[in-house]
Amino acid sequence: MRLNWRKSGGVLRSLGWIPVNTGAAQWKNGQIYHNGHYFKVWDSYGLSQYKFRSASFNEDARGRWYFNVVVEVEVEPSKGQDRIGIDLGLTDTATCSDGTKLEVGRFYRGLEEKLAIAQRARNKTQVKTIHAKIANRRKDALHKFSRTLVNRCGEIYVGNVSSLKLVKTTMAKSVLDAGWGQLKTMLDYKCAHAGIVFKEVDEAYTTQTCSSCGSLPESRPKGIAGLGIREWTCSGCSVTHDRDTNASRNILAAGHGRLAVGIPVL
Repeated sequence: MRLNWRKSGGVLRSLGWIPVNTGAAQWKNGQIYHNGHYFKVWDSYGLSQYKFRSASFNEDARGRWYFNVVVEVEVEPSKGQDRIGIDLGLTDTATCSDGTKLEVGRFYRGLEEKLAIAQRARNKTQVKTIHAKIANRRKDALHKFSRTLVNRCGEIYVGNVSSLKLVKTTMAKSVLDAGWGQLKTMLDYKCAHAGIVFKEVDEAYTTQTCSSCGSLPESRPKGIAGLGIREWTCSGCSVTHDRDTNASRNILAAGHGRLAVGIPVL
């Protein structure tokens, strides 16, 4: 049966997708064997070592096909002991409470000019290629960052900033480029797989609260005018803070039960 409604290039312009039931595909003679046909794949994971479960053949926007399969693997629980809070932002996609930063929020911006040239020239192939390159670079950086955290941590807490709300503002392009939703999704399933704690916490007052003394000092960055302040000194305890690192430390504290307005739990 020809699944024309699942093929790209048709009237609906849908991407190709062919589901494969458990046991219907297998690794045979160095290739994927399905429905009487052999398919050559770039085997970067050593598929012969695993038992296939459900799978699918998927087409991307450039007309290239991929074989995606669920396999059974034995995984040891994570032995990481670190506890990390993560503040999500636009200049740095993620800032951790230990000072680690993920600076990936510029993939679209970096290729925006080339993309605009291709769009004005109506070069559809080049446009698709650039979009795919942007997405792949972002995904690669987020996967590596999330895997590093999961391997060394026992608890991960992230602020509950909503990208869906911010995409309706003038910051939409930067928010989408940062990939907050992708990062949280990756951390969620990787933490669940590794058996470690992952939780989104209320990030209210995390930027304004001093992570050292727990107070809301007069010198804190306030409102829209304070968005450009990247470093500030607490007027209560005289400690100087990096804005994002301070917020991530407060997010970590909130994950351990501190109240939202900077009052420590005794």
